[in-house]
Amino acid sequence: MNAPDNSFGRRGFLKVAAAAGGSLMVGFWTLPGEALAAAGAEAPAMAPADLNAFIAIGADDSITLTMPKVEMGQGTYTSIPMLIAEELEVDMDKILLRHAPPDAKVYGAPFGDQFTGGSLSMRTMYEPMRQTGAAARMVLIQAAADEWKVAPDSCRAEHGEVVHAASGRRIKYGKLVAAAGKLQPPAKIALKEPKDFKLIGKPLKRLDAKGKTDGTAQYGIDAQVPGMKVAVVAASPVIGGKLKSVNDAKARKMRGVRAVVKLDNAVAVVADNYWYAKQALAALDIVWDEGRYAKLATGDVRQIMLDALKTPGKVARNDGDALKAIAADGNRVEAVYVNPMLAHATMEPMNCTVHVKADGTAEIWTGSQVPARARDDAAKALGLAPEKVTLHNHLIGGGFGRRLYTDYVVQAALVAKQVKGPVKLVWSREEDIQHGLFRGLYAHSVSASLDAGGKPVAFSHKIAGPSNLAAFAPGWLKDGLDIDNVEGSDIFSYDIPNMRSEYTQEDGPVPTAFWRGVGPTRNMTVLESFMDELALKTGQDPLAYRLSLLGKEPRAANVLKIAAQKAGWGEKLPARSGRGIALMRAWGTYMAQVVDVSVNDAGDVTVKRVVCAVDCGQVVNPDTVAAQVQSGINYGLTAALFGAITVKDGRVEQSNFHDYRILRMAEAPKIEVEIVKSGEAPGGIGEPGTAGVGAALTNAVFAATGQRVREMPINPDLLKKA
Repeated sequence: MNAPDNSFGRRGFLKVAAAAGGSLMVGFWTLPGEALAAAGAEAPAMAPADLNAFIAIGADDSITLTMPKVEMGQGTYTSIPMLIAEELEVDMDKILLRHAPPDAKVYGAPFGDQFTGGSLSMRTMYEPMRQTGAAARMVLIQAAADEWKVAPDSCRAEHGEVVHAASGRRIKYGKLVAAAGKLQPPAKIALKEPKDFKLIGKPLKRLDAKGKTDGTAQYGIDAQVPGMKVAVVAASPVIGGKLKSVNDAKARKMRGVRAVVKLDNAVAVVADNYWYAKQALAALDIVWDEGRYAKLATGDVRQIMLDALKTPGKVARNDGDALKAIAADGNRVEAVYVNPMLAHATMEPMNCTVHVKADGTAEIWTGSQVPARARDDAAKALGLAPEKVTLHNHLIGGGFGRRLYTDYVVQAALVAKQVKGPVKLVWSREEDIQHGLFRGLYAHSVSASLDAGGKPVAFSHKIAGPSNLAAFAPGWLKDGLDIDNVEGSDIFSYDIPNMRSEYTQEDGPVPTAFWRGVGPTRNMTVLESFMDELALKTGQDPLAYRLSLLGKEPRAANVLKIAAQKAGWGEKLPARSGRGIALMRAWGTYMAQVVDVSVNDAGDVTVKRVVCAVDCGQVVNPDTVAAQVQSGINYGLTAALFGAITVKDGRVEQSNFHDYRILRMAEAPKIEVEIVKSGEAPGGIGEPGTAGVGAALTNAVFAATGQRVREMPINPDLLKKA
């Protein structure tokens, strides 16, 4: 997911404050919306509670970091503390972490919305977190220097102490917090030079690894509240359907059942435990109003998007006149690609615990990528003011964009509203896959005109499909254009004089959501597969062809060369084996992947190896980068090889992992990740691996079989040996 550019610059203000208990609080505070322009150089007065992304240093030398981002497996609970610890000169094991409470005003920088997603955490937090740590270090040094009556530049910080080298005096941070809290933040923040980094760029074990290994880590589904009941739910089996009636007489007599709650499009059973609730749910006699989509099929959705390709859209990029050049070329190259619908299939299914209290307040326990939205939407459903609702956000067992939405939180609130005491709503795996929000079906038309040497002189990419931004963040639309849906296409790296990228919004009947990798996952798969088509049509090596068009993009060319060299590009392979390459540029990151496959006579594809070169700018924790790339690749391979949500008679056909396949351990390839050392600004890393692997895979399949895959998942029947 992309987002408008919001640099911190004069828009942000550092604040140093003393808090109750004698602690020092330092935070980076950003003004929202229109207030930015009028703010000038002076930050408005604020209480310590107004600080965002702050650190608190206690008189007992404790250091607490309030995490502005959510941990859902991507490693931010290690990488963000590394930024603080680097500049503050403290050891990582001295930092305690706490989840930020839901407050978009306080924790919503730089977009005014408190969310984790879009590979944005390091891109938006790298400078502010370092500045926060450095500011704390500077005021602590100043406080020590004032006490010792020496110049601040004669002191240094190390391991949570300020040291005066000339006299050998040293003092712990905790003894300085009272004096430091009375100082003004430094007018100019002195950040370390990269050559002086002790932590940034170095591999570090995940701080959350122990809890996730020994079982002490708490996810939303682990929430335990005294007196808690458990609810399960059955939603309308047909997309867009409503509840007509339910006979619950049998269910209400079953052991442990406490309530049957009717909602607009679902029925929930509340019981003493999950098993009792599940058994009673199966005993309900439900009649559904199936509505207008009772006969809907995947083919209908597919045709809607193909038809949308024929209608004018919003133009994201228009260099030269690509359409004119292509139309005039009788030998133009054209193709249509289709991306299927996909489920998120997170390890932790949707769940939320809600306690609606008699005193007009409510309490929520869940895992959300948008905690402030979740609280506010639940409050609205309950008819309460947001400040009357307390939300406890937890670690998340997989987000992938699914938990950017609050439907499961609102549903839990509506159920709990009708039940006395706390209720934990848990979606079954079947409910999660069949009634979630899906990656939409998208259609693409690509065309190009080639010169006598085979190079593209004109290139057009037209996309049709749902707009997630229009619903999630309409303010991010640019003149009506969904910038997420064209990401990757709008900055296609190759040197093509006439380049056009266009998007037609067609939301269709299926509820959709962001899905890991978002726009570039779809776009790079199509564009990099088509680049192979162009190279092979002109009899050129796919690597050499790409490099010939990247004279103005040295970072892109570099990752291609590294990945190709590491993979042994050009080596002869056995029969029905293939090697494919693809470039990915998005989220401020450049990535090249080379995939090795073999295809048996039945058409089954085995991915043997993936070699990846990634230039994501300044790396904070290389272990996290490698892990995220590996995770993204396996997630992307899962989708390419097996992933497709299909609809028949208005119903999602897949229900669990037996028919919505996930890449298994024995099927996972060897993955080699080469991280390019770079001094550029940090790029995103949570999604690029997923976005880069699809085209490399299909290009490898073509090299092995001569069959071009333009629609996934890969169909073995297409690849069978004749």
